[in-house]
Amino acid sequence: MNNEWSLETKAVQCGWEPKNGEPRVLPIYQSTTYKYDNAEQVAKLFDLEADGYFYSRLGNPTVGGFERKMAALEGGIGALATSAGQAASMVAITNICTAGQHFIAASALYGGTVTLFTHTLKQMGVAVTLVDPDAPLDELRRAVRPNTRAVFGETISNPGMCVLDFDKFAQLAHENQLPFIVDNTFATPYLCRPFEHGADIVVHSSTKYIDGHATSVGGIIIDSGKFDWGNGKFPGLNEPDESYHGLVYTAAFGAAAYIAKARAQWIRDTGCCMSPMNAFLSHLGLETLHVRMERHCANAQAVAEYLERHPKVAWVNYPGLKSNKYYDRARKYLSGCSGVMTFGVKGGRAAGETVMNSLKLAAIVVHVADVRTSVLHPASMTHRQLSDEEQLAAGVTPDLIRLSVGIENVKDIIADLDQALALV
Repeated sequence: MNNEWSLETKAVQCGWEPKNGEPRVLPIYQSTTYKYDNAEQVAKLFDLEADGYFYSRLGNPTVGGFERKMAALEGGIGALATSAGQAASMVAITNICTAGQHFIAASALYGGTVTLFTHTLKQMGVAVTLVDPDAPLDELRRAVRPNTRAVFGETISNPGMCVLDFDKFAQLAHENQLPFIVDNTFATPYLCRPFEHGADIVVHSSTKYIDGHATSVGGIIIDSGKFDWGNGKFPGLNEPDESYHGLVYTAAFGAAAYIAKARAQWIRDTGCCMSPMNAFLSHLGLETLHVRMERHCANAQAVAEYLERHPKVAWVNYPGLKSNKYYDRARKYLSGCSGVMTFGVKGGRAAGETVMNSLKLAAIVVHVADVRTSVLHPASMTHRQLSDEEQLAAGVTPDLIRLSVGIENVKDIIADLDQALALV
C-alpha cells in the first residue's frame, strides 16, 4: 500500500494486493480451515508466534482483506471484523472493561447500543454512565470514577443527529488516561476520520454505508495504535494471559496489543466473527464509498432544504442546515453530513404515519444508510425497547421520522415526499 495515496484511491486499491498471476479481485475464501505441512507450523499459529490462517473463526483471507482496507481508510494500525456492529461495540468495550469496571458514553446513541450498554453489559458486571453529549466538560468530569476505563460516543448519532464534540470528549478521556472510542458508522471514514480528532479506537456497523447495499450484516473495530495501554489501568494487556501460555499482549504486539487481544480472546471465545461472503461484499462496497457518500450528502442537503421550507413539516434535524444547532460543529469535524436526517410532520405521530404509509419510492424498512431511500419510525421500531426517558435522551421524540436519503435522482425523492405530504 502507498501511504501517500488519497482516501479515494485507498478505497479502490487497498486490502487486496494480488501477486503475479493471482486474481485481480479479492477472492471469497469459503473455507473453515487451512492445510499445513507440519504440526510445528500450526503450533506457532496457535501460539500467535507466526502470521497466517488456521481456522476462520480467528482469521480468514477474505475477511483479512476487508480488515486491511478499513484500517487503511481510517488510518489505523489494524482492524478486526465482527459478525455485526453490535458485536463490534461489545468487543470494543469488553476488551478493556472487566466485571466491576465502568465506562462513560454519550447518551445520544443508537437504541440497540443503549440496550447493550445499559442491560446486557450490566449483566456482565460492566457499568455505564450515559452523559449529555452537549454538557460542559466540567459536568462530564463528574461522571469519571476510579474504575472508569473508556469514553464512548457516535460521530453522528443515530437517530438524534447529534454531532460529537471530539475535542471535549477526547480531553475528558485523555486527561484521565482513558481510551476514546468512537462509532463512526454514519460519517464513514470518507466524511470523518476520528483518529485525526483524538479518538483511539473506531467502530462501525459495516451493515450501513460501508457495505452500502443492504446485503451484509457486519461490524469492525479499528485500532489507532496510539493509546498508551501501559499506564497501569489495563492489566489485561500488560499481564500474562494464561489462556495463551502467559503471553503478554503489549510485549508481544506492541502498538497493536489492543486489536490482537480482541481477536485472540473475544473472537476466539465468543465466535462473533464475520463470514467470508459478508467480508467480500463489504470490501466490494468500500470501492465506491467515496462516490456514494458524495451523492448521499448532496441529495440529503437538497431534501433537508426542501423539508425545511415545506408548510406541513414542523421541524427538520440535519447538521448540513445553517439553522441546525450542530451546523458549526459539523463544519469543524465533517466533510459532509451523511445521508440521514430526521423530521416531524405537523399533526404529530398520526400525520407522520400517513406520510410514511403514502411514500412510493421510499420504503419503510428496519434499516438505514444504503443506496435506496428509506424511512423508519424509531419510537415504535429501533428504539421501542427504551423507556420514554431513554428515548428522549437518545434524541427520539414520538413524532420523529428517520429518513435515509439514497442515491436515486433527488428530483424523484422530493417528488415522492411531496405527494405524501400533500395527503396530510
